[in-house]
Amino acid sequence: MSRPRLKVIVTRRLPKPVEKRLAEFFDVTLRDSDEPMTRTELVEAVQTCDVLVPTLNDRINSGLIGQAAERLKLIANYGAGIDHIDVHTARQNGILVSNTPDVLTDDTADMTMALILAVTRRLPDGLAKMQSGDWQGWSPTDLLGRRITGRRLGIIGMGRIGQAVATRARAFSMQIHYHDRQRLRPVVEEGIGANYWEDLDDMIAGMDVISINCPYTTESYHLMNARRLRLMKPDAVIVNTSRGELIDEGALTRMISRGAIAGAGLDVFEHRSAANPDLKPRGSVVLMPHMGSATVEGRLEMGERVVLNIKTFHDGHRPPDQVIPSMV
Repeated sequence: MSRPRLKVIVTRRLPKPVEKRLAEFFDVTLRDSDEPMTRTELVEAVQTCDVLVPTLNDRINSGLIGQAAERLKLIANYGAGIDHIDVHTARQNGILVSNTPDVLTDDTADMTMALILAVTRRLPDGLAKMQSGDWQGWSPTDLLGRRITGRRLGIIGMGRIGQAVATRARAFSMQIHYHDRQRLRPVVEEGIGANYWEDLDDMIAGMDVISINCPYTTESYHLMNARRLRLMKPDAVIVNTSRGELIDEGALTRMISRGAIAGAGLDVFEHRSAANPDLKPRGSVVLMPHMGSATVEGRLEMGERVVLNIKTFHDGHRPPDQVIPSMV
């Protein structure tokens, strides 16, 4: 006798092949609109499904989890980050949480390097000049950026993404430095040519480029606060493809406005989709709409991991990408 199909609700439009795969295996309710669910819609969802598939725009907090029906047993997040989900409360209520780690490592590292190049070589300024028709031809003094060869790159967070960034930056002949709570094994450090700094402040003060690649936790909120931003050299730039909350965006804006920091490349923002308006007019700042994972391959792989996690759970086993509360 076949088991009944799990009732799965997806909170956001997903790539068509992913939606098709979900429909093959589960009784799935897909999202017609590409807008995030309202709070009322989320409450209805957790009260009527066995598995919820949210995205980073959905706030799955204790209040929402407290309104879930007993049938909800898995939150299969479409994405690696889980700071929008109260994993502890979910576990206390007998609900497992899974995510899609590792599949976006290369995509995010590529975006990090793209932002480093865009800021240091003033690509937005050149693009704007071409689009406006103001370019009058080559000039020896026009649109001068900075060379990245030989520059010191300080990576904050040397996990998979940080190491992928280091590998790419080394190909550009940058000097690789890093800070992390745990030092890499010597063989790994040697392989990517990375120099470890135990003191984050000391590293920041000596770098030409700072790249943030660590996860967001309650402890890392405003990791780059006003005090640490002031440690940066005036000609240094900062790039963030991790989580916006890791930088005090107001302090960063003030530092850039008075020339205390040369520039910034941001793919994420402290207030999610609302970048500080004072950052937008500045040519030394490159703002991207959270495109770090925006590749066809990455989004499809994310979907496959979601399907795998739900199928494994339905078969009575622990989802391979289950998030353990102590890890958060």
